[in-house]
Amino acid sequence: MSWRLSGDGQRRLVEAGTQRRWSTGQVLIRESDASDHVVLLVSGRVKVSVTAPSGRQVMMAIRGPGELLGEVSAIDGGERSATVTALSDVRGVSLTGPEFHRFMLDAPAVTVELLKMVVGRLRESTRRRLENGAYDVPARTARLLVDYARDYGEPVPDGLTVKLRQSELAEAAGASREAVAKALKVFREAGAVRTNRCSFDVLEIDLLDRFAEGIA
Repeated sequence: MSWRLSGDGQRRLVEAGTQRRWSTGQVLIRESDASDHVVLLVSGRVKVSVTAPSGRQVMMAIRGPGELLGEVSAIDGGERSATVTALSDVRGVSLTGPEFHRFMLDAPAVTVELLKMVVGRLRESTRRRLENGAYDVPARTARLLVDYARDYGEPVPDGLTVKLRQSELAEAAGASREAVAKALKVFREAGAVRTNRCSFDVLEIDLLDRFAEGIA
C-alpha cells in the first residue's frame, strides 16, 4: 500500500529541504549506515530491501512520489534498517535529521500525518509476514502484482504496467524465481498479465485479484 503525504505536507517538506537527484540503480539509503537524513520522493520509484540472514537481498516494498524515506532512523537515531535503491531516475527533497526534527515541531499537522504513515507501514509489514505464511506462492505473487499495479502502475493501452524485474518480484514474494515463474505462466495463460523483460503489464486486475484470493 502507498502511504503518501497530503499535498500540503509535501509542499512544506519541499520548502524545508534540499533538491536532490539519483540515477537508476543508485542507493539513496544504505542498510546499517548511521546516517539520519530523510528523503521525500518527488518523482520516480525506489525499492526498499533488507539483508536476510543468508546474506541475500530481499525486497520489502516499492515507494513512489509523495512518500517519505528514512524517517525512522531520523526520529530514533538508530542505524538504517533497510537499503533504498532507485528503480528509475529519481527526484527528491532531502532533510538532515536536525532539519527534520525542527520541521516536525514547526508543522504539527504534518507530523500527525507522518505518524499515521509510520504506523500504516508497520501494519503493512505485519500483513506481508502473515500472508507469506498463510498463502501459497501464486496467491502471494498475485497479491503483490495487484498492490503494485494499483499503487504504482503506469497506464498502458490495455492495463497498467509495473516496472519490476522477475527476481525482485520473487524477493518480495519470499519465493524462488522458478516458483514465481510458474505462477506468472498461469496468470499469463489466463490473460491476467503480460510479462516483459523488466516489467509486468497487469491486463485484468480483477482476475488477478481472484488469483490472489485463491478462487480463480
